[in-house]
Amino acid sequence: MSETHAPSTALAPTALPSPRQRPFPQDSTARAAFADYYRQDFLSLTRFVMRLGATAYEAADAAQSAFVLAYEQWESLRNPRAWLRTVAKRRLHVLRSGTAREQPADQLPDLPGGRCPVAAVELGEEEARVYEALSWLPPRQREVMAWTLDGYRPQEIAQIMGIAPEAARKNLERGRTLLKQALLKPAGGSGQ
Repeated sequence: MSETHAPSTALAPTALPSPRQRPFPQDSTARAAFADYYRQDFLSLTRFVMRLGATAYEAADAAQSAFVLAYEQWESLRNPRAWLRTVAKRRLHVLRSGTAREQPADQLPDLPGGRCPVAAVELGEEEARVYEALSWLPPRQREVMAWTLDGYRPQEIAQIMGIAPEAARKNLERGRTLLKQALLKPAGGSGQ
């Protein structure tokens, strides 16, 4: 089975309606639920995108973009955690391709601002080495490892990535082996 399938439609973002048609959470309870989820998951989502090879700024941008899209359809998301990660990964690819176009939103959540989200991403020396070692992995293994480090099991990863469960397990096994080898090298060593 090919490993290049699109993510499961249950987790994939839907096509966006025009800005005037976008459904926003109308009641204060839904807005508060979104705000709570944002506060709880933004840093985790940013770290997930960093594990895919993004800089802290790219990751924060991709995470923020994913949350904007999630806000627009918050009440209809069945699995926001996986959905946000899938969208943030796609947004990273768009950012890196240089084809990103900003879509202004009619409304934004009522959240206090004034602080750069990247400031919250502080990596210790050991964690920085892990992120560096992850960057040496082939893209598919790196993505499987990112999902694994985010708490997902191979069966879930296979469903999200649209690949066979065996492919997810093999990529996880190979990724772990290469990651261990990279981490056993002295700091600053090359993964090549």
